[in-house]
Amino acid sequence: MKKTFKNKLRKTILLFLAGFLFLFCFRLIYGYTKKTDGISRSVQFFESVKNVRRNFASQSYKFKSAKSATAATQAPVSVDQKYEKIAQIRTASTKFEQQEKLVRNEIESNNALIQFEQKNGNKGTRNLHLVIGVPPENFDTLYQQLIRIGKVESKEITKKDKTNEYKELNAKKLTLEKIRQSLIELKSKGGKIQEFVALENRILEIEEQLQNLGVNLGDFDDENEFCTIKFSMSEVKVNKISFMHRVKVALEWTVKIYLGMMAALFFIVLTSFLLLLILEKLGFIKSIMKEIED
Repeated sequence: MKKTFKNKLRKTILLFLAGFLFLFCFRLIYGYTKKTDGISRSVQFFESVKNVRRNFASQSYKFKSAKSATAATQAPVSVDQKYEKIAQIRTASTKFEQQEKLVRNEIESNNALIQFEQKNGNKGTRNLHLVIGVPPENFDTLYQQLIRIGKVESKEITKKDKTNEYKELNAKKLTLEKIRQSLIELKSKGGKIQEFVALENRILEIEEQLQNLGVNLGDFDDENEFCTIKFSMSEVKVNKISFMHRVKVALEWTVKIYLGMMAALFFIVLTSFLLLLILEKLGFIKSIMKEIED
């Protein structure tokens, strides 16, 4: 009898220990699979930056219209497209200085220009933000090289057609030039001094508008053709966790969870026992057993 009780007690203790060890090993292994890299502090920086130069490029292509499909002698239609192409790359780096140098080398090797730069933060928490103007033919190459540097957190490419905007600016420029010429001709006809002054003021206003249009149209010039890459790199730290710290964390977690499970099991058993005791006092169990025997 005593040996049977001791054997049952020993098996019960071993069962509880096995459960505890299983939870402990599970938490310890999970700690190694969990990522331990620091969290990047890179944010949507360029959304808050104003007056960053916009880059435009052009592309010529030909296509056959619906009419030309029925006429073999009709030449394909040629179209000159103006477009804006922007890539945004956000990366995290554990080797900031080394990878910053690599970024600058890639920019130089692709004949690109840094049009905006901001670098901030102390060692360990540094950030680098660049707006890069890259020739259209080198855009894809530079983009692929930059996304291999550090750990990419996000990336996207957006292309917008700007042909209509370019045509509207040219049409507006032509209209203003005609108005200016008409006003200059009116000056030669003479008149009152007040009218003359008003004409001069109006001509100056149109000159100013033409200058602004010239600046906007200058962005579309063939010699200024670039695509844009907005590149952000944030420095992160690798958190090195010792084995003893992992054991400590796993042990604390296992004790907390295991005691919670044992407490829940105890209350379930206690509740079931009290419920059966109440049912027995009320005679429900005897009546059920009697019905089963009958």
